Amino acid sequence: MKGFLLIVVLAAAGCSPRTTVTVASKQDAETTLLAEMAAQLIRGAGAPVEHKQGWGGTPAVWQALQTGAVDAYPEYTGTIALQILHDASLKDEAALRAALAPLGVGLTRTLGFANNYALGMRNDRAVEMGVRTISDLRNHTTARLRFSSEFMGRADGWPGLKRHYDLSHADVAGMDHQLAYRGLSAGDVDVTDLYTTDAEIKTLNLAVLADDRSFFPSYQAVYVYRLDLERRAPEAVAALRRLEGKLDETAMIGLNVRAKSREDPAAVAASFLAAQGLAATSAAETAVDRFTRQTREHLLMVGASLAAAILVAVPLGVFAARRPILGQAALGVAGVVQTVPSLALLALLIPLTGLTGIVPALIALFLYSLLPILRNTVTGLRGIPPNLREAAEGLGLPPTARLWRVELPLASPSILAGVRTAAVISVGTATLGALIGAGGYGQSITQGVQLNDTVRILEGAIPAALLALAVDGLFAIFERVLVPKGLRLETVN
Repeated sequence: MKGFLLIVVLAAAGCSPRTTVTVASKQDAETTLLAEMAAQLIRGAGAPVEHKQGWGGTPAVWQALQTGAVDAYPEYTGTIALQILHDASLKDEAALRAALAPLGVGLTRTLGFANNYALGMRNDRAVEMGVRTISDLRNHTTARLRFSSEFMGRADGWPGLKRHYDLSHADVAGMDHQLAYRGLSAGDVDVTDLYTTDAEIKTLNLAVLADDRSFFPSYQAVYVYRLDLERRAPEAVAALRRLEGKLDETAMIGLNVRAKSREDPAAVAASFLAAQGLAATSAAETAVDRFTRQTREHLLMVGASLAAAILVAVPLGVFAARRPILGQAALGVAGVVQTVPSLALLALLIPLTGLTGIVPALIALFLYSLLPILRNTVTGLRGIPPNLREAAEGLGLPPTARLWRVELPLASPSILAGVRTAAVISVGTATLGALIGAGGYGQSITQGVQLNDTVRILEGAIPAALLALAVDGLFAIFERVLVPKGLRLETVN
């Protein structure tokens, strides 16, 4: 009782537990490093902090900032002006800060370097073709251009660049940024978009084409943060500002090279902060810590979405089995949902729900689980021999009793097979949840791709595959326990 009264007194006095500050990074090495620096500085200032890595792109992480799922993340001034605020007139930090304030977002001063968009080629290929500027590309309309998906759709990317330089290339396609670099190295790609602080400019000896018509704006690195963080955790905002002006372009390129050389981003960030004399605390996750956290996140996504799908799809399947016309319509709708690509569905759910992270991931996995459970429930119920139904009716069982005591037990092998299929599919599909901040094994996979780290990719891929096998085996055990031997699907000849 005394403990309860103490809690009430503390709550009344406003002494609530400190809120964890959430820092996010996009799906690239540089923002991962910058976010890790921020997290270490905030932790060193005494505030609890969490670094959520590997968000798929600017729209997802910006949405998370606005909804409060994220408190701060590294961004670039050109991206803020053109992609987020859609106002090319916002040329300086003061103008950006004034435009962001009504949205509840604050902005630090520049961290000291710009990471501008540019076009790049392999150096020997550029010499061979005689290309030194973007304008020179007009003389090579058969060149193979491969750009990142974000660059393909941004106003300050390919659409605007094409108009500005009057480029008429036909062989243009979207491609993962890291895979485009590999294509350049292998000679399968002629030109790609790059960032001027990318490690690959140095490691792959790339030629950066001069922006001779001054198309690309300046992309000064900054931190954006929720303005209410100044009230909730002022020490966190002060920590972010400690990095203002501390990073130049040469230093950032060097850090990116180290991260792409498979050094742990947390260790790279910690060494830079130490060299700058910035007091910080590095509490980098170990591989075991990362595995434990990602397993918990992955199981939550799969378990919660599957449970919801069972609660909806099985009753709907019973109804569909008894109403053939409506049942066909339900199966049709579930089938259409199943054909929507996973990435497209996640992208659609973000604006529809106004959320990022676990919620849209759960909704997507729930929708993908409906069809196999629904279809197998309908199939199992419709496959019951008519003589068994007639026998149940002859015994005088009412409809509800017939359903629970006869029909569902007879259909249980088929229903369990549908649930089993949905569960295994969900384990694999859940890896995409990392792109919108839901975590899970996909986080290691996406980070490994960006850092060109095969070991990190396998940290996510192998547990995901093993979990799928474990889930499949678990349902095989369930079937043996829950389904009478004579009704099991494997015993039917």
